Amino acid sequence: MKLLNRTRLVRPLSGVSAWKFLLTGVLTVSLSVLLASPVYAQSDDKERKTKQTVAMSQPVYEALMEIQELVEAEDFVNAQQKIRELQDKKKLSPYEAAQIWNLSGYSYYLQENYDAAISSYENVLKQPELPEALQQSTLKTLAQLHFTVENYQLALETVERLMAVVAEPAADVYMLLGQAYFQMQKYVEAIPPIQTAIDMFKEQGRTPRENWLLLLRVCYWELKDFPMMLLVIEELIELYPKDTYVLTLAGVYSELGDTKKQLALTEALYEKGYIEGKSHAVNLANLYLLHGMPYKAATLLEKEMDAGNITEDVRNLRLLSQSWYSAREDRKAIPPLQKAAAVGEEGELFIRLAQSYLNLEEWGNAADAARKGLAVGDLKRQDTANIMYGMALFNQRKLEQARRAFQAAGKDKRSKRAAAQWIKYVDSEIRRRDTLEQKLPELEARDVDEILKANTPPDATG
Repeated sequence: MKLLNRTRLVRPLSGVSAWKFLLTGVLTVSLSVLLASPVYAQSDDKERKTKQTVAMSQPVYEALMEIQELVEAEDFVNAQQKIRELQDKKKLSPYEAAQIWNLSGYSYYLQENYDAAISSYENVLKQPELPEALQQSTLKTLAQLHFTVENYQLALETVERLMAVVAEPAADVYMLLGQAYFQMQKYVEAIPPIQTAIDMFKEQGRTPRENWLLLLRVCYWELKDFPMMLLVIEELIELYPKDTYVLTLAGVYSELGDTKKQLALTEALYEKGYIEGKSHAVNLANLYLLHGMPYKAATLLEKEMDAGNITEDVRNLRLLSQSWYSAREDRKAIPPLQKAAAVGEEGELFIRLAQSYLNLEEWGNAADAARKGLAVGDLKRQDTANIMYGMALFNQRKLEQARRAFQAAGKDKRSKRAAAQWIKYVDSEIRRRDTLEQKLPELEARDVDEILKANTPPDATG
């Protein structure tokens, strides 16, 4: 089982709205703080140097606000033109240059020009003495962009740069690291940072995010570590109860060989109407068969076929027939097997049909089905098919034909002994039949009279 086929997971941020929240938040918050005091004058040289680094003049601030309005209105041509004009100004502070590149990156992102956006954000990071908050937010944004263009190696390197400048990385930063490893299919390396992020949330009394647990589950799935995957799914069911997770849990029990728990969960979901469709119903029917409940399997399959939820293809019809046959309902096993044999034209299906007819002692139908199966061919055991054919013929008193069928079966050493016994029995029946069918020689009337006279006592004639 494949419990799952592996799909691409949702990127850390997706959609323009999420990016607008991140990017515009970084820009507008920082600008609004600086607007309150655009010019600084301090006596301490060191402190003056630091604060002047983040100072922004009123004209630059107003120009950035004007450009941002153009970007939000999607007037990107004019926005980029004004960005270039602003960048050409002399004596821009490093912080002003950083914010201009920041807005340029945001504009390029909205145009889905991700390479240009990445280049702009790299230029933000090249500016000296960046405020810590801007440096960290830019690295996080840059990592997200590398995820977007599927350059997971650079995404990983960017996250590592981010962690190097953050004293205590937050849970979402650890998740970015885990996602980078995951996308590079380094599942062993992905698990620790993902688990760290989850544990950090728990320590804070917060519920771990659902998609974090899902990512951890997929890592364990890829590593075929089903016991650990089981623990993650149980946590998902506890925190985010969904029938799909219960069904996944049933699949894990299957991988662990605990098909009894798999059956119990799958049956419960089916009876409550939480699962439907071909694959789940057929899977449940197979579980019924596996645990010796063929009647349940048959009634389930028949119900779903009648409802149109399961197609009447060869595979499903054969399963239905097998279920009825195992439940010793030979009469019910025949119709689906007839359909399957007619559709599939498989020799083996005709032989199974012959077996059901033999069980019902319908010798003619059994012989016809066996003959068709032998004619179509590609049988697992042609010798067994000939034995069945011979039995059906024998019970119709077609002894010579039956003998030939048993002779054909005897060519296979696996049926040599059984075929020899049947042939011996058939030969005795042929001799008995021939003896009973022998005719006495006809006698003329004169000969009869003489025989009668010879056997009449003397005193009987007087």
